[in-house]
Amino acid sequence: RKVKKGAAGRGCGGGTRTRALGDMGVGTERLVNFSAGPACVYEDVLVKAQEDLLNFEKNGLSVMEMSHRGKAFTRIIEEAEADLRELLGVPDEYSVLFMQGGATAQFAAVPYNLGWSDDVTDVGFRPRADYLTTGSWSKKALAEAKKVGVDANVVATGDNKSIPLDAAAWDVNADSGKKSKYFHVCANETIQGVELKGLSPRSVLDEAAGGIYQGVPLVADMSSNFCSKPVKVSDYGVIYAGAQKNVGPAGVTIVIVRKDLLGKVREGTPTMLDWTIMDENSSLYNTPPCFSIYMCGLVFKKLLRLGGLEQVEQINKKKCGLIYDAIKQSQGYFACPVDLKARSAMNVPFTIPESEDLEKKFIREAELQGLINLKGHRSVGGMRASIYNAMPMEDVEKLVAFMKDFQAKN
Repeated sequence: RKVKKGAAGRGCGGGTRTRALGDMGVGTERLVNFSAGPACVYEDVLVKAQEDLLNFEKNGLSVMEMSHRGKAFTRIIEEAEADLRELLGVPDEYSVLFMQGGATAQFAAVPYNLGWSDDVTDVGFRPRADYLTTGSWSKKALAEAKKVGVDANVVATGDNKSIPLDAAAWDVNADSGKKSKYFHVCANETIQGVELKGLSPRSVLDEAAGGIYQGVPLVADMSSNFCSKPVKVSDYGVIYAGAQKNVGPAGVTIVIVRKDLLGKVREGTPTMLDWTIMDENSSLYNTPPCFSIYMCGLVFKKLLRLGGLEQVEQINKKKCGLIYDAIKQSQGYFACPVDLKARSAMNVPFTIPESEDLEKKFIREAELQGLINLKGHRSVGGMRASIYNAMPMEDVEKLVAFMKDFQAKN
């Protein structure tokens, strides 16, 4: 597909907050949504989507009604891709795919597309792939690869508090006789709140065990920190991410794949997991999640207007810094279980160590203040504030003020 950049004027307007909804007939104010996903969306993006809902740019149809092969939607998906390429600096030798099934579907798609590149017909062969497991989602990816038939080697397992990036301590299984087909990481564990930060995973791989991973594609699940900061795309063979946290509503999964990795999919791979077919058909093999792609396009334009991912990263650092500082200043009343170097800018878990009952009270009273979805994941407990790109600074400040007030009263 020939990608065209969209006109700068199209898309949602400026970044003005529209908290009161009385004019929209809702009769209340919007809640502050700390959900891990689906998550809050920029309000001016929602307003633009509302304007387009019945009649997209005077086409007489909603985006939800128009043909995915018509001129209007062709422009939508081409602009979305062009803007994403600009945001991330995606090189020309990479394809951008808009797929379905969430990141979970990619847990299987990755091994199907990469594992059997030497002989796509030898379906009985068990190719080796390496996994760095740092939390719940990387463990789910590992389990799915095993189902597909991969001989998955776990180089290290995190403790839900840190990232084991000391390659000298990894179990690289150098005596297996198999060269790894790919190395998989989860860039940000939504549930545990641990994030790969600072050190490039690619540089770690290149220095590991005398070059055992030289040339091995690095694959990253970036679902919960996608487009939250700049990324050197060329360090990766594949990046994939569900959209429903940072760049739009649920329904679309973005896959960025180096083109030389295409065309080597295992025989018998389900069509909807085949990156080559999706690439050859410009993500339009079947009806795509049109409205979700449209919404992502609006978000990409918003991020560009904000100044790109360098500026977005600085905003995100300030937001998470407010919460982490509040935890520190509480002098032990609140606690964050994650090591300082691995603390996520997107998902901030915290507890009240002295009392689970106080945690329940905190969540209950926060909801009364319009601060919702702060309950931690059922496997972890405590509280968790997910503060993705669209979470306004003022709403993080509301949470911090509530934390301080709650501590003073309890």
